[in-house]
Amino acid sequence: MGYSLERMARPDMGATLGAPGVYAQYLAGMRIELRAPLQLRVRLAEPLADFFDILAYGHIVSPRAIEEAGEDLARRAVGTGPYRLETCNADEEILMRAVSGHFDGPPRHAAIRWLRIATSRARLAALAEGRAQVATKLDPREAAEQSGSGDMRIVDYLDPTALIFMFNASGGPCADPRLRRALNLAVDRERLVADVLYGAGEPLNGFVSPLHDGYDPGAPAFAHDLAEARRLLAEAGHGEGLTLTVYCPTRLPDEAEALVAAVAGQLAPLGVRFAIEREPDRTLYANQVRLKRIHDLCVFDSSPMSAFRVLHEKIDSRVAGAWWQGYRNPAVEALVDRARLTIDDGTRSGLYRSCYRLLQQDPPWLYLYNHCGALAHTAASGPCRVRRDGVLDLRHHVPS
Repeated sequence: MGYSLERMARPDMGATLGAPGVYAQYLAGMRIELRAPLQLRVRLAEPLADFFDILAYGHIVSPRAIEEAGEDLARRAVGTGPYRLETCNADEEILMRAVSGHFDGPPRHAAIRWLRIATSRARLAALAEGRAQVATKLDPREAAEQSGSGDMRIVDYLDPTALIFMFNASGGPCADPRLRRALNLAVDRERLVADVLYGAGEPLNGFVSPLHDGYDPGAPAFAHDLAEARRLLAEAGHGEGLTLTVYCPTRLPDEAEALVAAVAGQLAPLGVRFAIEREPDRTLYANQVRLKRIHDLCVFDSSPMSAFRVLHEKIDSRVAGAWWQGYRNPAVEALVDRARLTIDDGTRSGLYRSCYRLLQQDPPWLYLYNHCGALAHTAASGPCRVRRDGVLDLRHHVPS
């Protein structure tokens, strides 16, 4: 564990689409003390009450595997937990077998075989034909078509990743909070979900999803209020409309271009027009966003399950993190400082809920939606559970 923490703390680790040092910003300067064979003491450079939430998404790796394969772990995959890898061809199939005598009790399945099947419809077919007992990452519409057929059962869930347009708040029109709020009031999120996702989504009304700690269920949803949006635009000096340049990837999210077109259509009655700069290279796109080269706004998502991470990496101007785009809100930053020091989970959640309301009043992003997902399983395989982060939890996949 100590080896893995020290590896996570390296500034070159944790790179995802152009953002290195994801964990270094939290672990740099830590001191690790081995107190017993299975006990560590970690002293951080500064207080971080959300330490365990952040650590939960780090990776525990085998020093021997790193020594033999370097950082290309795909060359030497290693299993942990109640299952061990027997064979691994990530492009086709992974076979895992249960570990006898595991400390958390015997695994529920003697073996698990993961098959890579390219499309949602083909995964459903594998289930129907008996070649699989569980099918994941399904198109909800295709899954609904099969609902009730044979012994197939459908599980619908909300993906916590927030789909947003990030505003360039460092300069230009989107530096004006009146414009940012006007655009949030002008967008009809229900219609976006219907038109872009064919209903397979839920409107997003704040900086985190309803699945996050920090979501405020009592906060009002954004009203679709064109009159107030028009008033705010005029107050900001754009009563005759304006043109905004949007930076748009062609994938991840795969509906990005359709989403930009749909939002543009909704803003057209206000005289707001989009000039679109498309980028087919997704890694280059992420790097340009990290370098704050997003024009006036850009299509993006926010995926961390930790509310603190979202605030620290994307909102806090003092950090100016990889995905921060010039936004400043001293009241939110004061709450983040208090949350760092607040051990009690309930009190800390309340601080993040206060951030949620402040970030509705002065939004750093154009909030859009969360995707809905689906998985299917056979009745004989027993119930399936999807965790809050959208991952299938096989500990709760209990055979009947």
